[in-house]
Amino acid sequence: MDYAAALLDETRAFGELIRIGDLALAVPSCPEWNLGQLFRHVGRGNRWAAQIIADRLDRPLDPRDVVDGKPPAETDAAIDWLHDGAQRVLDAVAQSGSDTPAWTFLGPRPSSWWVRRRLHEATVHRADAVQALSGGLADFNLSAELAADGLEEWLDLVIPRLGSDGYGLPLTDGHSVHLHATDDGLGTAGEWTISRPAGADKLTWSHEHGKGSVALRGSARDLFLTLMRRVAVADTDIAVFGDATVWQNWVDHTAF
Repeated sequence: MDYAAALLDETRAFGELIRIGDLALAVPSCPEWNLGQLFRHVGRGNRWAAQIIADRLDRPLDPRDVVDGKPPAETDAAIDWLHDGAQRVLDAVAQSGSDTPAWTFLGPRPSSWWVRRRLHEATVHRADAVQALSGGLADFNLSAELAADGLEEWLDLVIPRLGSDGYGLPLTDGHSVHLHATDDGLGTAGEWTISRPAGADKLTWSHEHGKGSVALRGSARDLFLTLMRRVAVADTDIAVFGDATVWQNWVDHTAF
């Protein structure tokens, strides 16, 4: 996947929603934010990541120290500010070198790690904007490939943090969750098994095909949105097999 091109595409799509929206509109999936705050979060987040890469920081950057961290008041200028922030991420990676270590939530990673992270940040917050503007996610389009990659990226991000950083483990001993995307063409890349081996104090995941304590079967888009807590299983076409309480426990303990 061309993560750089996808980041620019998702940023443009998000920006067009902001252009037509009322910035005072509440965002139901981010209860403390309105559309304007969601916009600033995405736009400043790109500049934040770009600055971490460009300055070769080995620690997180205080958001108050982000250069040009506030958007202009005029709409077109604000959208340009948004687009420029995404481009800054790509430019910072190109200038520093894609393999140059940069600070991340998971410790040092190649600077190119941030392109994928910012892509899926834009993707999920585009869903938030669609939901705020239309009252639902029926109009939220996402390719199966991008949804599957977003799901995988999220697992890579959160599973190492579960059981640490103050977060409990959302699966009890021996339990597992299996996610199966029904889209054509994904193959094993459309299956994920999240497990807590008996006696282990951490979780693992793989593209393994398996039954799971609970299994969810549906489109990659719906699985992604459900995993990201943007929509409940009951409001999708996802079929659930096995112990639904295992899935509910996962949902209840994976709010970040």
